[in-house]
Amino acid sequence: MSRSTRIRGRRVIVPPPPGTDPQGVVLAFTVAPEHAGRRLDAYVQSRIPRLSRTRARAIVEASAHHPDGRRRRPGERVRAGETVILVRPRFAEPPVPFDVRVVYEDEALLVLDKPSGLPIHPTATYHRHTLTALLRERWGEPPPRVAHRIDRETSGLVVCARTADAERCLKQAFADRKVHKTYLAIVRGCPTESQGVIDAPIASARSGLHVMMEVRDDGPASTARTRWLRLACTPVCALLALWPETGRQHQLRVHLAHIGHPIVGDKLYGPDGPALFVEHVETGMTPALAARAGHDRQALHAWRLELVHPTRGKPVEFRADPPEDLGRLWESMGGGSLLDHLPP
Repeated sequence: MSRSTRIRGRRVIVPPPPGTDPQGVVLAFTVAPEHAGRRLDAYVQSRIPRLSRTRARAIVEASAHHPDGRRRRPGERVRAGETVILVRPRFAEPPVPFDVRVVYEDEALLVLDKPSGLPIHPTATYHRHTLTALLRERWGEPPPRVAHRIDRETSGLVVCARTADAERCLKQAFADRKVHKTYLAIVRGCPTESQGVIDAPIASARSGLHVMMEVRDDGPASTARTRWLRLACTPVCALLALWPETGRQHQLRVHLAHIGHPIVGDKLYGPDGPALFVEHVETGMTPALAARAGHDRQALHAWRLELVHPTRGKPVEFRADPPEDLGRLWESMGGGSLLDHLPP
């Protein structure tokens, strides 16, 4: 069973209730009959792993609402079939790193090395602090357009188009799986095999946080396939090269967790399930949270990328070596120099 199923209770999708932040983070659970009559704070504690009763009470007081917007109290009793709604207000827009490095640029193509922490597109939390806003600010109108996505915490290569024709060509190449991407990941534990293929369909999680995905073998799941190669191991972790052959949301993170080797620093799919993600939404990154997660961000880096140039028709290859934070993490785990383990 995927770790992403550790928050139980039927998953439902609801809009933020009236009077709450319309762009807040919404968690919603339908109460199963066996939980009927429990205090609301005790019910919330049971839904989110490793949540203390004190913290569950504070979350209810700050964010629990009825569907009509009325606030709820920790001592209320839940009823079978009702929807428990928690709405976490969005943060003031946090600072992000803007030290984006240009790897390659010509009249049609722009390849960037994105730092961890910089989101690509606007979200409920990030508006102006995004790569798309940075492209508009630095390159003017019309700005280069991002041809694909990587997670905010993932560092590494991002491909942008300088013209509308190049954008269509690049996006079609990604859709047709003609762009070959190689990622590096530091994962928990060391796989016994030297290489392998993870062929496991992925779909939205049936319960818990709406942002989560999970391995599924039923109808809604989409084919997902990842090849991996073990580059090096320490007593506590391994360095893997990853080749996603499909492009599902969170694919690498879900697949690695599925085989028992979640990415170090992953707050959604690590050994604690999504509890660390919920805490991060509540408090932001703290030293204690980073220590429990293993790192202050997921140790995943978009390292190499091969594609056909959108106007010149020739194969091109780009590379961005992993940033210093991953090098320090690998060294702290007994791995020595991270760069020494990378293939030429």
